[in-house]
Amino acid sequence: MDTTYFGTKLGVMVFKDSLSGQILYKQYVKKETNTLYLSGIAEISRRGIRVQSIICDGRKGLLQLFEGIPVQMCQFHQVAIIRRYLTKKPKLQAGKELWEHVRLLSKTDKESFAGGLTDWYSKWESFLNERKTDAGGKSRYVHKRLRSAYRSLKTNLPWLFTWYDNMSLQIPNTTNAIDGHFADLKNKLRNHNGLSMERKKKFIDEFLKA
Repeated sequence: MDTTYFGTKLGVMVFKDSLSGQILYKQYVKKETNTLYLSGIAEISRRGIRVQSIICDGRKGLLQLFEGIPVQMCQFHQVAIIRRYLTKKPKLQAGKELWEHVRLLSKTDKESFAGGLTDWYSKWESFLNERKTDAGGKSRYVHKRLRSAYRSLKTNLPWLFTWYDNMSLQIPNTTNAIDGHFADLKNKLRNHNGLSMERKKKFIDEFLKA
């Protein structure tokens, strides 16, 4: 499940079955919220469809929201989060090593990734905890972005390998299937620039038949 936007006034939240490729449900939204995702899953269940797992991005609070349903955080989104913190070419050696480890996320197993992350932290713990006092006399961490990158991985780790812990469910490790659907939709809409809001919705409805 994921949400994409068309300009600043129109968003569409989509729930897609990863096994059949079928769009199960969609709703137009002004803003992506956890409550709307929860109501979408509830509507799908109300229609008699059993939700056996969920693949989504790492919105705050979303991963913990669905009691009793295995939730996989999109590994692509996790890598993107770390890239924003570190860039593709980190300058610090600690950042370089963490980035190289993160790039293995989709190519390794749970134990190897978690063990590597623990080893990285053990090596760089003192470096991460370096502080300096600013002009106002307040003590602050020197390597804030590096700390944030590590904290993101540590916090999300329980949901990064749900696919690995539930192999019989055939859970994808990314939302790439739905992201590709969005990209195709946007490419087709570009050929119809100037559509009114209502006609744009009709186009989207036809494309995302649920």
